Amino acid sequence: MHRKTDFRFFFAALLLAHILTPKGAVFASQVKLVLTGSSSVAPLVNEIGKRFEKNNPGVRIDVQTGGSLRGVNDVRAGMADIGMISRALKAEETDFKSHTIAIDGIGIIIHKANRIEALSNEQIVGIYSGKIVNWKAVGGDDRRITVVNKAEGRSTLELFLSHFKLLNKDVKAQMVIGENQQGIKSVAGNPGAIGYVSIGAAEFEERNGTSIRLLPMSGVVASVENLRFGKFPLSRPLNLVTKGKISDLASRFIQFSQSKEVQDLVDAQFLVAPQR
Repeated sequence: MHRKTDFRFFFAALLLAHILTPKGAVFASQVKLVLTGSSSVAPLVNEIGKRFEKNNPGVRIDVQTGGSLRGVNDVRAGMADIGMISRALKAEETDFKSHTIAIDGIGIIIHKANRIEALSNEQIVGIYSGKIVNWKAVGGDDRRITVVNKAEGRSTLELFLSHFKLLNKDVKAQMVIGENQQGIKSVAGNPGAIGYVSIGAAEFEERNGTSIRLLPMSGVVASVENLRFGKFPLSRPLNLVTKGKISDLASRFIQFSQSKEVQDLVDAQFLVAPQR
């Protein structure tokens, strides 16, 4: 008897909640966007997300890193609403749609105390393939080179390898890192290290006193300014990616991320806004 009464009260409570819920209201789980993927895209999306949340009380933007491949895989598996990738879509990803929110580049970084001013493409290949193991061989101090490479699944790795016509199996690295910040910290903490990261992230850190220095590439200074004018040889789009029909909330977030309302956030991250 008590069970029957409890059962009736349970459904009465559900009915009352339905009646009292304002028309068009949504539950918390329906006002949350999950974005996963590239650590190069994430810092900008984090800032955009904070502003979007402020403009849309009750909405939560959850940003998680893990590499561009994770972003693609999570969207495909329905585990993320939007993926973040720091590259263009591949031929096998035609079921996705990309939305460019900024332009970035990949730059070579060394420790600030390293007196090397520039490296040729051939020297970079030599260092990463293990043929050059001491800075003295390229005009630097007599110090062993610590090669910092990116982990599998990172688009920064793919673009770096493609540009220098290297295979990952041929890279002789002493350290393998994931996030840009890991790469920056690894080089800043080791006078013999060399790595490659987002130009935007590196320029920001360099200007704020971190012990790293960006090297020019093919004679072009690694800077946001040269990216803006299309002069730097290794640039890439920072994209949000979606698959199939997306929610109104996801659509509004993407539109906001591409609007002039976030231009200052793009600039603050040392990135370049794409031309519309």
